[in-house]
Amino acid sequence: MTDEGASSESERTVAFLLSLRARGVRDLALLRAMERVPREHFAPSRFADLARQDVSVPLPCGQTMTAPHTVAALVGALEMKPDCRVLEVGSGSGYVAALLAAMGGKVVSLERYRTLALAAHERLTGGGFAQLVELRHADGLQPDRTLGRFERILVNGVMQTVPEALLARLEIGGRLVGALRVEGAGRLVVVTRSEDGFDHALGAIMRIPPLAPGLSQAL
Repeated sequence: MTDEGASSESERTVAFLLSLRARGVRDLALLRAMERVPREHFAPSRFADLARQDVSVPLPCGQTMTAPHTVAALVGALEMKPDCRVLEVGSGSGYVAALLAAMGGKVVSLERYRTLALAAHERLTGGGFAQLVELRHADGLQPDRTLGRFERILVNGVMQTVPEALLARLEIGGRLVGALRVEGAGRLVVVTRSEDGFDHALGAIMRIPPLAPGLSQAL
């Protein structure tokens, strides 16, 4: 890359981060991860020019790459800690898994579409994250019990209810973040687990697609 090209890329990155700060993103660890992980590497090539803009991007299988400010809201609500064991439901492009890994998470990511899982694995490998993320073609809403429990769970989509099978994977003291369908709209939900049970707290309305259960049979 020429000096001019590097400068232009640096300017785009700075503008991208400033746009997120203008939307209220203040988590420095998250902003550093979003600086380190190039979103354009995970976006389909024909939409690479949109990757540093705060917009969602179409993915194969009728899915979308969530807009960065929404990703930031979800990941920020996780309150990530270094070396946390993290379960991600809905790998999509692999971008969010890379962010979680860049923040020090030990990530297991589950994707119901084989096509997306294979492509995300290739992108994670190309980005140097393959050793940091275990990506599986699996139903994230019914995670295998052999996975054990996690300190953090991130659900990349809107649920009708939080499945009991997913709550069972949450450690005591752990935190699950996703979105719930409430009166026709998706709203941020944060579930914390204590020795006494689960506490659900609702937050802002989120523009994020719904999650479907089960494995995709065709894609």
